[in-house]
Amino acid sequence: MKILQKEVLADADGIKVTKMELSAAQIAKKAFAGQFVVVMVSEEGERIPLTIAQRDPVRGTITLIFQEVGLTTKLLGKLNVGDSIYALAGPLGHATEIKNYGNVIVIGGGVGIAEVFPVAKALKGAGNNITTIVGARNKELLILEKELKALSEKLYITTDDGSYGERGLVTDILKELLESTQLSYDVIYTVGPIPMMAKVCQLTKVKNIKTIVSLNALMVDATGMCGCCRVTVGGNVKFSCVDGPEFDGHSVDWDELGKRSNIYVDSEQHICRLKNL
Repeated sequence: MKILQKEVLADADGIKVTKMELSAAQIAKKAFAGQFVVVMVSEEGERIPLTIAQRDPVRGTITLIFQEVGLTTKLLGKLNVGDSIYALAGPLGHATEIKNYGNVIVIGGGVGIAEVFPVAKALKGAGNNITTIVGARNKELLILEKELKALSEKLYITTDDGSYGERGLVTDILKELLESTQLSYDVIYTVGPIPMMAKVCQLTKVKNIKTIVSLNALMVDATGMCGCCRVTVGGNVKFSCVDGPEFDGHSVDWDELGKRSNIYVDSEQHICRLKNL
């Protein structure tokens, strides 16, 4: 699995987002929007899940976009064109249900923008009218603006500091659109930080609009063995890696999910300090 191309999409405020194109012919042939791969950088390393942002079955390549936040993503970011990763498995997870819903809003926050991109592309290909809302901390950390603009009837951008687009949150824009009488929406698709997705679902539930969330970021092992990605959906325990990664956002227990997602933060930061990363 050789690295064919590498590009740093954003590098600011201690956050780096990297794009890599890998040779993976078999995965490229079978992958669909919403699915992910499991990556092992080295033989001794851990497994991590990364969404397939793009695929090219003709060239036999897949593209991954990731934020260098934990030990493994930082090690992956140190590799260069010509290097090979130790192992790559996929495509995994259930693909997004793609059909002509009508008017769709896709919402991405931070590196979640990379995860909504392939879904937006597939939904556009199915004949949907796409409205896109993306948010970043600042202009320097915004990714895939050009690509999403080409797919969208309307693209809204928010930044926390107001350095680009509108100052505020993606949910501010969503609230305005839902309260407007100019257009009705059939489906909402969102990926990003848990508080953001929870707020999106709170707003759309009032309007009774089908809302799909991707919980890829919860995974650790990503094969159903560790149980770290447990989530309660409709009163039943699910695993985001084997049952998801997408779920009905209105059925997710967001309070429980928020608490569980913070369990490993301190340990991850400690390991990174030990490795001087």
